[in-house]
Amino acid sequence: MSKPDHPHGSFTAFGIRAAAEPLAPGLHVVATPIGNLRDMSLRALATLAAADLILAEDTRVTKVLLAHYGISTPLAAYHEHNANEMRPRVLARLAAGDRLALVSDAGTPLVSDPGYRLVEDAVKAGHAVTGVPGPSAVLAALVVAGLPTDRFFFEGFLAPRTAARRARLTELGTIPATIVLFESPRRLAEMLADAAAMLGARPAAVARELTKMHETVKRGTLPELAALYAAGETARGEIVVLIGQAEAGAASPATEDLVDGKLKAALAAMSLKEAVAQVTADTGLPRRKVYARALELTRAP
Repeated sequence: MSKPDHPHGSFTAFGIRAAAEPLAPGLHVVATPIGNLRDMSLRALATLAAADLILAEDTRVTKVLLAHYGISTPLAAYHEHNANEMRPRVLARLAAGDRLALVSDAGTPLVSDPGYRLVEDAVKAGHAVTGVPGPSAVLAALVVAGLPTDRFFFEGFLAPRTAARRARLTELGTIPATIVLFESPRRLAEMLADAAAMLGARPAAVARELTKMHETVKRGTLPELAALYAAGETARGEIVVLIGQAEAGAASPATEDLVDGKLKAALAAMSLKEAVAQVTADTGLPRRKVYARALELTRAP
């Protein structure tokens, strides 16, 4: 069902009040600034102004953005805690021909933010889904890190526990690309220490508060950055960590705890020979060392 008489909203940019053009029915996924409000595109402003409703991860955050640009479109919360309840209501509004905009707190929605299931269900139901591109912390960090950009792999947040984090870092180390991670300030030093232990002296960068007044990018090897933040370097705000590939021929280090964990899991499911072969392939360690440790573990009381 279409709504040809849909009233258009307006917005203010550069001190000029402008009327938004008509917006097509459907779900519009809109990127918003990651810090600097001036990074909002004119198309994004017009989309938010012309929508019937804006679905926001945190309405308090989005209200600040809308107030800055004089947009009065109604807001509704859509986040991981109410998504199951809200999704049927949103789909019903789309079926009625509404124009809905989806935003996250900052950056491009669906990238480490809620919204994937909503887009998936909207597509399955035959509703139009339109992307309004713009800021992304992943790309903003990638272009200033000084690391290769031809291939990159976005991981998001690693596990908070050391064992799981180290295991995943070892897996990520086999990917032939620049690795892009998000991390919280309180876990940054610990995560960098684990990355240095698992991946060695790879080139890396820590970018924080991108596009904001206190934007900072620290570059160095993983051990250098781990030591820097362990010594108390400021780690407030939103943080993106980027890790480059190992130099040709370099093997990633593996700790005894990690090797033991892999061996115990493998030995519980396969023969000694098969377990040694698997762990050798996973860690890059010499087979004789893995075999010797496997024998110790099997003989232990």
